[in-house]
Amino acid sequence: MEQQERSHTERMTMETPEQFIGVFGIQEENIPIFNEELGVEIYAHGEEVTITGDPEKAALARETLDRLSEIVLRGEPVDRTRIRYAIELAAEGKADRIGEIMRDVIAITYRGRQVKCKTLGQKQYVDAIKGNTCTFAVGPAGTGKTYLAIAMAVVALKNKEIERIILTRPAVEAGEKLGFLPGDLAQKVDPYLRPLYDALHEMMGVDAYQRLLERGAVEVAPLAYMRGRTLNDAFIILDEAQNTTSEQMKMFLTRMGMGSKMVITGDVTQIDLPVGKKSGLVEALEVLKDVSDIGIVRLSHRDVVRHELVQAIVKAYEKHAQKTERRTPTFIRKGVNP
Repeated sequence: MEQQERSHTERMTMETPEQFIGVFGIQEENIPIFNEELGVEIYAHGEEVTITGDPEKAALARETLDRLSEIVLRGEPVDRTRIRYAIELAAEGKADRIGEIMRDVIAITYRGRQVKCKTLGQKQYVDAIKGNTCTFAVGPAGTGKTYLAIAMAVVALKNKEIERIILTRPAVEAGEKLGFLPGDLAQKVDPYLRPLYDALHEMMGVDAYQRLLERGAVEVAPLAYMRGRTLNDAFIILDEAQNTTSEQMKMFLTRMGMGSKMVITGDVTQIDLPVGKKSGLVEALEVLKDVSDIGIVRLSHRDVVRHELVQAIVKAYEKHAQKTERRTPTFIRKGVNP
């Protein structure tokens, strides 16, 4: 009886079949997500939608559907990951911010594809780059840390805000020496810099990239080759920064020249340094947290924009790491001998 008294029904109408399909899927395959995540029952007949369940949850589902419908009407795709993210935002009382997803165009690739922020975390990241001379972005794989930074760099180059783009990352496995590998410098470092090449090629095309490379407007090099330089009028991106040592991070940060912007990205859960070596990224986040004109953005599994299974994997590992942290005695976590 109590369950029936608490039952409530919300009704809404989808304006077009395209809107209905955009939110619920061609075969209504997205409806179970709402049922599972919110504990409601959604029935769709034609363009009429009925939501039944706890009053608060039914109202939450209705508001989420309204916001997602607006996104579809803008011409943006709504996939399962975005639906789950929208539900999370609504549950946190941030339903009014769902519409910000995929709103602003950050850049346009050479193929004409629009690059947009897909989560509020990504929007915060892009805003931090715009508003600070130096920005740190920390988070798991798939959150768009490197890609969005490169997109911003390409736009800045096209707008003549800078004269060149410099991309670098530590070649940890080769000990930054690289001498034992066959071939010239480009061939030696290529395996470590390939993800940066791929992102540049996607943004500007291979031909344009080669032209900019030849005239020195784009440079991709291992971190060791930044030593001793002053980088003026450049957009400088340090990728995989968790694998820098303290000395390397300080060296990199002090390369900053006039008219330049720096972005440092990394995942502190994926440190590949030898045992006993402290990550320069971890140290920098602590040392520089109160320095003005330095932005620090922390992304999470919620900002993963790859396949929804990747988001689930990252979330599972985060939970496991938290459990391990709680079980580990304090003296071991701090590296103190009992």
